[in-house]
Amino acid sequence: MEASTCKQDVLQKKKNAVLVDGVILNGPITDSKAGEKFVEEACKIIMEEIIQKADDVTEKVCEWRAPETLKKILDLEMRDTGESHQKLLQLCQDVIQYSVKTNHPRFFNQLYAGIDYYSLVARFITEALNPSVYTYEVSPVFLLVEEAVIKKMIEFIGWEEGDGIFNPGGSVSNMYAMNLARYKFCPEIKEKGLSGLPRLVLFTSEECHYSMKKAASFLGIGTENVYFVKTDERGKMIPEELEKQVQRARKEGSAPFLVCATAGTTVLGAFDPLDKIADICEKHDLWLHVDASWGGSALISRKHRRLLHGIQRADSVAWNPHKMLLAGIQCCALLVKDNSGLLKKCYSAKAAYLFQQDKFYDVSYDTGDKSIQCSRRPDAFKFWLMWKALGTTGLEERVNRALALARYLVEEIKKREGFQLLLEPEYANVCFWYIPPSLRKMEDGPEFWQKLHRVAPVVKERMMKKGSMMLGYQPNQGKVNFFRQVVISPQVSREDMDFLLDEIELLAKDL
Repeated sequence: MEASTCKQDVLQKKKNAVLVDGVILNGPITDSKAGEKFVEEACKIIMEEIIQKADDVTEKVCEWRAPETLKKILDLEMRDTGESHQKLLQLCQDVIQYSVKTNHPRFFNQLYAGIDYYSLVARFITEALNPSVYTYEVSPVFLLVEEAVIKKMIEFIGWEEGDGIFNPGGSVSNMYAMNLARYKFCPEIKEKGLSGLPRLVLFTSEECHYSMKKAASFLGIGTENVYFVKTDERGKMIPEELEKQVQRARKEGSAPFLVCATAGTTVLGAFDPLDKIADICEKHDLWLHVDASWGGSALISRKHRRLLHGIQRADSVAWNPHKMLLAGIQCCALLVKDNSGLLKKCYSAKAAYLFQQDKFYDVSYDTGDKSIQCSRRPDAFKFWLMWKALGTTGLEERVNRALALARYLVEEIKKREGFQLLLEPEYANVCFWYIPPSLRKMEDGPEFWQKLHRVAPVVKERMMKKGSMMLGYQPNQGKVNFFRQVVISPQVSREDMDFLLDEIELLAKDL
């Protein structure tokens, strides 16, 4: 009976069909019921294979396959006809199986890790609603949320007022800040371009994020005009060296306009001395930007916010809640002390089809013209929902626990033979070498360091092929390859710290 009714409906539609260019326009072309069923079944897979396994240490962190092998497994070819839902669900299973489980308690590879369930739900909501945050008329809730989150973040920096915008990554926030500083230095550049400008120079530390060079290249400033300031043995910018570099640039006839300090360097987790750097910026009338993408979340902790002492003197700050606070990639804010509309003046294009001034509501809420983007994701929402769930005290607890676990790991490293710290960390970056038994009696010389340099890559390969954990390594400032353990996830325990050291010993025992 049901099949007969469906057939009659199809025949009736064909009979009443409206055709344009040979295309039937009656009714939708998607099967909503089938689509809903697919979403339901896919969500079940997500729940069972990702969320419920997130804190299970018996699961593998990754299921390593070489690129050519993985291409065959995934069947990446896109065809003229669509695949069945059963095939698509199997593809979803395969994607999950062969992806790195960044929410695994033993994923220590990057400056993000773990899972926050409230942030995750917020991402589900925004993906389902598919909003774009540029005008109040199409994104009323998310614009108000972003405004509230930016206001709260500004309070933690220590400014009485300010402005800001969420961006797709800390690298973009740093680029925004560089362009904003240049616009403040010479506003005519927005319309007249680079011709006729003096040679602009900016300063940042040897340990800065590589996005500073990329931004200088992208903005036409040029990488040769990024002056890298020497750092001390802990990776902190040396203020006296900054002063020398500024004076050098002036003598060369260049025009210094920006200093970028770092609060939490990528490798060593170093915090530049912001107060002393701010003194130099004030003396020479330079814009001070602080890249606190990694270290900014220490501001939430009353115990550890001292690491960013002096940040309130900055003109702009990049801060990524998707790192230490687990707001989910990506969640990155550029915060600006200026509240005179500098962001909008710098970036606005006044598109008449979006930012009409005769709308029926307060158009000051149409904040999209502060961005270089048109379409923009509501990234502040996941941070907001998580903050509402945990409260400031819950976020503070995350920071404090991560740094306490890092301190525990440091003390365990000191007790174990073969492990050697590069330096005492002040944040969640724990950098160390593992010296296998075969190298422990060797003289300290070029051959020793050459052999030690090869240890970390081999251990990394073995842990990934085994799937037991993921841990980063790198050389840095003349030092041979060393491990960088980053503690973030609230799912991580003391036992995971012990496992990490045990596993390195096991994987390197024959090296």
